[in-house]
Amino acid sequence: MSKKPEASNSNGNAAASTPGRGNLAELIWKSAELLRGAFREPEYRRVILPFTVLRRLDCLLEPTKAKVLAKHQEVAPKGYDLRMFLAPITGFPFWNHSAFTMKGLLDAPDDLRDNLEDMVNGFSPNVRRIFEKFAFMATVDKLREKGRLHHVIKAFAAVPMDLSTVSGHDMGKAFEELLRRFNDASPAGEQYTPRDAIHLMVDILFDGDDEVLSVPGAIRTMYDQTAGTGGMLSEAEEKVKGLNPDAKLRLFGQELEDETYAICMADMLIRGQDPADIAMGDTLEADKHPDERFDYQLSNPPYGVEWKPAQAAVEREHTKGAAGRFGPGLPRISDGQMLFMLNALSKMRPFIGGEGGGRIGTVHNGSPLFTGDAGSGESEIRRHILEHDYLDAIVALPTDMFYNTNIATYLWFMTNRKPKERKGKVMLIDSSNMGVVMKKNLGKKRFELSEDCQRRIVEVYHSFKDDEWKDGQAIAGRTRALKAKVLPASHFFYRKVTVERPLRMRFEITREQVAAWNKSLGDKKAATPVEIQNLLAAIARSIDLHGDRSYLSTEAALKDLKKADQSNVDEVKAQGTTIKPMAFKGKVLDALRKGFGIRDKKAEIVTDDKGQPLPDSDLRDAEYIPFSTIAKADRVTTGIETYFDAEVKPHWPDA
Repeated sequence: MSKKPEASNSNGNAAASTPGRGNLAELIWKSAELLRGAFREPEYRRVILPFTVLRRLDCLLEPTKAKVLAKHQEVAPKGYDLRMFLAPITGFPFWNHSAFTMKGLLDAPDDLRDNLEDMVNGFSPNVRRIFEKFAFMATVDKLREKGRLHHVIKAFAAVPMDLSTVSGHDMGKAFEELLRRFNDASPAGEQYTPRDAIHLMVDILFDGDDEVLSVPGAIRTMYDQTAGTGGMLSEAEEKVKGLNPDAKLRLFGQELEDETYAICMADMLIRGQDPADIAMGDTLEADKHPDERFDYQLSNPPYGVEWKPAQAAVEREHTKGAAGRFGPGLPRISDGQMLFMLNALSKMRPFIGGEGGGRIGTVHNGSPLFTGDAGSGESEIRRHILEHDYLDAIVALPTDMFYNTNIATYLWFMTNRKPKERKGKVMLIDSSNMGVVMKKNLGKKRFELSEDCQRRIVEVYHSFKDDEWKDGQAIAGRTRALKAKVLPASHFFYRKVTVERPLRMRFEITREQVAAWNKSLGDKKAATPVEIQNLLAAIARSIDLHGDRSYLSTEAALKDLKKADQSNVDEVKAQGTTIKPMAFKGKVLDALRKGFGIRDKKAEIVTDDKGQPLPDSDLRDAEYIPFSTIAKADRVTTGIETYFDAEVKPHWPDA
């Protein structure tokens, strides 16, 4: 039977060493030495992260432990809402009504596993959910099986994490450092956004809002639709606190994966945030914050991941038009990035009467920029963004910036509250050459944006003007360069015009081509239509009369074929039967081109039976004509013709 310890009001840290501000993460990290041989290195996170959370909460709650136990004993039998009675005592949005502390667990080594489970089950539902998503008890069972459970609990119980020793800010930084180490050392790090990229996103997102955020008592909201471990949310909060310690940034998010959801929740608790607004589930399938609209948003949606699991829900919302999240269009099923764009736009706080509004920063690969022809779902989404003047800026990042990919990535910034000077315009910033070579690669990450690089990019964004900068000194053999261009939004609108070039064929009226034709017919030869049989007869007679010939024009070939056909008619007539000469048009000409025509750029243009040039599908092309060019003309057709004469005709005179 589990041994119940006596409750204590002390923080239990007298015998423990006091960690300095900078070495708490190092102190916790040393516990990994206890796991060698029992766990693979990528699995260390499953032990260290939840035990760090457990110890921090244990220390935070220990001063009020006795009062909580007494109140719980009083109200629990009556079925009251425990939150109403216990949270006010702890001063946090969580509590624990178990009598166990981590130090107390060590008093009953034979019952460690069961007592630890009792301690975890004593937490408020929001904390229990974190440990459930960590699959914590499965990890505990493995620790017990490997004989490491007592050692791990003892190690963590010796680390002081109470508020008087470690502030919420320092604890958050320590947890962030642990996450970084795990991400660097494990393939699991592939799914996380590097801190340098997040810093840049946050700085640009809040650029120009310093005055608003510095107002005493300022309250704003931040949302991450693919929250992951909460790195973007925590970084945004740090930024706001740096601008105004009294400001409050209320954090919202949604995450699909169990472990990352647990880490995000834990990170928020450790930093002193209430994680109640971090929801779990597929954002595309179901918006877990349907009634909320946000001041700021940051996210890094998955690249090239199909949205088929959410297809039914997405298509249902698409049919709602403007009343749904996905009214403007649906991208191809293989990549849901642009659906996340639409979701973010739907979650912006409305801008009404000069008040409110929202700003969005998202990370994408090149697909949202280039995928999808005119009229496609992707194109319609881009048009929606540009027509509503949401797009503020796109920043091209260096390649090899992320842990799991070396492809080109881009930061998109969108807003419904552009200042006057930015209205109707889009800024493009090329910072692809701003990366500094790292001393050691982290996965596929070879480059990082130093603080100086980030500062320069933000300054260029803030200036909102064409700019070009090049470093006078190479760093590790790489010269940094930065370019910026401000363009009218209309620059990105194009009209797609199909460009046709004429079909040119020579006609091979030869025995070899006749044999190839007959072979292609195979068993279907007997079912050949009469007019096609007559064509073959005319071709055979032409070969008899003229031998094998190659014609560079339809007219020349038809001239001899008509003579040959007439010869056949005359021969039949001489035998007492009257037939009409065949009509060389429609299916007959189609058969002639298909069976005996060969594309030849030296041949003359092929025409239909009305004398109109036929297009060559192999040479068909498309021109994307900027609306800005068309707008200069009196009529759309005139603008297209002017562009055509200037840009197409010089290269393809026969187009």
